[in-house]
Amino acid sequence: MSKVLITGGNGFIGSRLCSELSRSNRVIKKLVRKINKNDSLDQYKCNLGFDKVPEDIFDDVDTVFHLVGVTHDVNNASKLESHYHDVNVVATEQLVIAAEKKGVKNFIYISSVKAGGSAIFGKCMTEEDQSEPEGIYGRSKREAEIRLLEIGKESEINISIIRPSLVYGRGVKGNLRQMLLGIKKGWFPPLPETGNRRSMIHVDDLVSILLLAEKDKRSKGEIFIATDGNYYSSKQIYRAMNQSLNKVIKNWEVPNFFFIALAKIGNLINIIIPFPFDSYRYQKLLGDECFSSKKLQTTLGFKATHSIFSNPLDSF
Repeated sequence: MSKVLITGGNGFIGSRLCSELSRSNRVIKKLVRKINKNDSLDQYKCNLGFDKVPEDIFDDVDTVFHLVGVTHDVNNASKLESHYHDVNVVATEQLVIAAEKKGVKNFIYISSVKAGGSAIFGKCMTEEDQSEPEGIYGRSKREAEIRLLEIGKESEINISIIRPSLVYGRGVKGNLRQMLLGIKKGWFPPLPETGNRRSMIHVDDLVSILLLAEKDKRSKGEIFIATDGNYYSSKQIYRAMNQSLNKVIKNWEVPNFFFIALAKIGNLINIIIPFPFDSYRYQKLLGDECFSSKKLQTTLGFKATHSIFSNPLDSF
């Protein structure tokens, strides 16, 4: 019986993908950094980028969903550049080469919209809008994409690349998690309505996209941006988080000029000592990060079933 291999199967996206595949009675192997003793699925312990991949992991595997990657979103990661490269580029290349030699048919890679370059104010980026990738993380993801597409052209393996926008859903991690905790504890300030546009994708919709890419051969050698088709302002995200926590939304807000001024002060202070807010953080909080998933919709027929307001309790 053919099997599916998921790298990062215990993570935020991986666990949801495993649940969906299990409902379809698919046989699953998981590549994980730490074995979960309460999990009945077939697990292989391997820290990609450091450990050698077990030789038998691809036996009877038809599809690999490669979700593992260094995803820390930091302002200055220059000291970690080799780590990003080893995990996001070298380990990905080694994995797909080993999979292809073992006869794996499909390799679905989770990349990032940051591989396409920095977002442009007032514009919703498409797959054609390729500029200098954003930061070390974006550069490593783009480098991995290029190498994967080259390997795909030289072999029979079907390689598909998905660039998710900001992923949300119950149990969310990263910056959204920190914002949610800040609201819950009462220290996160009420955001102003600036009219900025941010693209997002619910984790369950992302899982649906991964499965579409596996089944539809039109995804071979293609890159797809994944969003839920909506554009949210930071204020709307703030409101949805409050709803998910059943908190009353405050009837006042911190004005935008305060955040702009604080960012400028932070830029100056950062020259001497680290400061928690600067222009980079301002962009992450209140800037535009707008992307279009029209190609995904027209090519594979994807239609999102979630938005941050459709079920707030399952959004954050």
